[in-house]
Parts: sequence; C-alpha cells; structure tokens
Amino acid sequence: MDILVSEFLDYIAIEKGLSDNTKAAYSHDLNGYVDYLVTKVGVSSPKFVTYEHVLTYLTALRTEYSGATVARKLASVKSFHKYLVREGITDKLPTADIKTPKTTRKLPEVLSVEQIGTLLEQPQGMGEGAIRDRAILELLYSCGLRVSELTALDIEDVSLRHGFVRCFGKGSKERIIPLGSYVSEALTEYINKSRSKLSGPFRPAALLLNMQGNRLSRVGCWKIVKKYAKMAQIEEIYPHILRHSFATHMLANGADLRAVQELLGHADISTTQIYTHVTKDKLRAVYETTHPKARKNM
Repeated sequence: MDILVSEFLDYIAIEKGLSDNTKAAYSHDLNGYVDYLVTKVGVSSPKFVTYEHVLTYLTALRTEYSGATVARKLASVKSFHKYLVREGITDKLPTADIKTPKTTRKLPEVLSVEQIGTLLEQPQGMGEGAIRDRAILELLYSCGLRVSELTALDIEDVSLRHGFVRCFGKGSKERIIPLGSYVSEALTEYINKSRSKLSGPFRPAALLLNMQGNRLSRVGCWKIVKKYAKMAQIEEIYPHILRHSFATHMLANGADLRAVQELLGHADISTTQIYTHVTKDKLRAVYETTHPKARKNM
C-alpha cells in the first residue's frame, strides 16, 4: 500500500494543487494508517480493509490524540479511500459510514495592540539583520501572511511603487495585499540598505534572505519572532499569532468581514468568522471588568 499512498500524494499535489505542507500532513497521516493496517491488523491490500478495521484504528487514535487531530487523520484516510475507488483499484469504501467526530473550535490566541507595538519596536539599529527583521515583523502583522507565504516571497512579488505585495496561499491561490505606510517604509529600507548586502553577487530571487544570503526558512523566521518576543517580554508566541492579531484587530476596528476574508485568503468565510468571536469575547471581558453595573458585588 506504500506505492498507492505515494501515487495518492502525487495526485493531490498535481491534480488538486495542494501545498507541500498539506502533502506532508497527508503523508504523515497515511503512513501511520498503513503501518497500523499492516502491523496491527495484518492487511496489506485496500481490497481487504473493512469498516471495522477503520473503526478500530480511530479508537486507537483517540487514546493518543485530541479530537481535532483524530478528525484530521480521518479526513486523510477518507480522501485516500475515495481516491482508490475513483481510480478503480478497489470497489470498497470502508469509510462511507464513518462520521467525522465533532470538535470544538479553539479560539485563536492574539496579542493586544500594545503588545504588537512593543514587539515591532524591538529590532533596533542599522545592521543588515535588524533592518531585515523589522521588515519581517511588519509583513507578518501588517499583511497577515502565513510564515510559508512570507518565506516564499520573491523580490518581484513586492511593488513598492503601487503599494502591494503578491503572495500565493493554500492551493497556490494568488492574492494581492495592500502595503500600509509602516510596512512599506520597513521594506524600502530593507531592500535598499540590507538585502543587497545579504545577497552578495548571486542576486537570489527570494525577497527575505538569511545571513548567508539564502532564502529565509520557516524555522529561521520562527527563531526571529521568538527572539524579539523574548525581548518584548511576550512569553507565548509563534509567527501565526501575528496573523491572528492582524485579523482580530482589523475586525475590532470595523473592517468588513468579507474584506478580511480576502486579505487572509480564506476559501470559506466561516474560517474568518472565528475572529469575530475573539473580538466579542474581548469586548465582554472589558465590559465586565470596567462597567460598574456589569456584575453584582460578591
């Protein structure tokens, strides 16, 4: 079945245009599934997989993983079996009657406007690294980019003259994001003063470079964010929290939900709506702690 998994992964990458990160997640899920079938159940062909086999696999997963992770792994397994039926490899669909477990969507963590301001102030000085890092933090927060989108940017994707950046999100979907004055200033300084020194004579296509002149990696970006968060005395942070903060702050200040959806590149508006819940929860917390008639005295 390893060969079938490999062919399925090629299918979702080529036919559906899914990203490398999504392909890697499918690969991890399905390799675990196939290993379970072969080593625990003794099934080496999808033709012999039954509803009961999948059900016992899910039961085993629930002892190790959260509901959200189990749901994701089940989605991978369902997609795999549908592919096998569509390709005529088997006429059995053992996952047909298995329902995806309901999960409670966790509200995203966000930083306050004050915390964001403190974080963005941390890269000081005119060295190549500090100038670049200011541009990185501004892009993550001001444009709401995913880390994978940020590190994939090429120099040609930025138009300072017209004030926009072009990125490719999940499924290689292109979107155009406007550049505000702060991020434009940070990018201009980086491109004019820092990037040319980091790139050396090779002139790579990548916009953001590491100190060796190569494209900045996702891990490198994570380390940069963590470094300045520590300086700003922000304990719990990861690059995606800046994207969450971008969306939440825009909605809190009256931005249209559809506009935020477009800026984030969400295919389904329900994904964007979760940020309205974050905003409402914060407003309620402010109300309950500051309004004299919000709660009875205990």
